[in-house]
Amino acid sequence: MNTVLIILTLVEVLLLVLVLAGYLIVIAATLRDVSKTLGLVTFGVRAIDKQTEPIGPRLHDINQALEQAAGALEQAVGKEAPSHGGGPARGPDASGSDARGPDVPVRPGADGV
Repeated sequence: MNTVLIILTLVEVLLLVLVLAGYLIVIAATLRDVSKTLGLVTFGVRAIDKQTEPIGPRLHDINQALEQAAGALEQAVGKEAPSHGGGPARGPDASGSDARGPDVPVRPGADGV
């Protein structure tokens, strides 16, 4: 009787090892696919970086021209141009107010919201 139990235990352990090995093989194949995909993404990002590299130095000039145009437009309207820190344009802030400022009335549905 003991030998039968020992044999059954060994068979169960062998089956467990085989199932775990199968899962590890599937996981390894999935990780290889993910690695290939990440390699392609990295290649694409590097290509975009290289293609847009010449834009960097010109952005300062473009930004200055846009700030001058914004200042001229603000003076034409009669307002003082806001002083920005050169950061990106922002949308509505966390309080939900509109980026147009407190002087501009906002009609419900005017923004397609």
